Amino acid sequence: MLDINRRRIGANDNTAMPLNWRRGLFRVWLLLSMAWVLGWAVYLMLYAIQGGFDHNAPIFDVPVLLLGPPAALFAFGAAAIWALRGFKPGGQPLS
Repeated sequence: MLDINRRRIGANDNTAMPLNWRRGLFRVWLLLSMAWVLGWAVYLMLYAIQGGFDHNAPIFDVPVLLLGPPAALFAFGAAAIWALRGFKPGGQPLS
C-alpha cells in the first residue's frame, strides 16, 4: 500500500531536503524567456497581418528583439551567481 503522507522518497519528516537553487532559477529563466519570445512573436504576427512590415526592414531587428533580452538576463544571472560565490566562507577555491 502506498503511503499518501510521504512527500519524497528517502525524506524523513524531521529533515528538510535542500533546494537546488541553480536548477530552479534556470527553470524560472526558461519560463520567462519563453513568455518573452512568445509574447513578442504573437505581437509581431498580428502586426504583420495588419500589413505593418515593409520590404526594406532590417533583417536583424526581429531576432535581436526576440532573443536579446533573454540572453542578457541569462548573462546577468550567471554573473550574479559568479559574484555571490566569491562570498563563500573558508578557504574554498573560487571556480
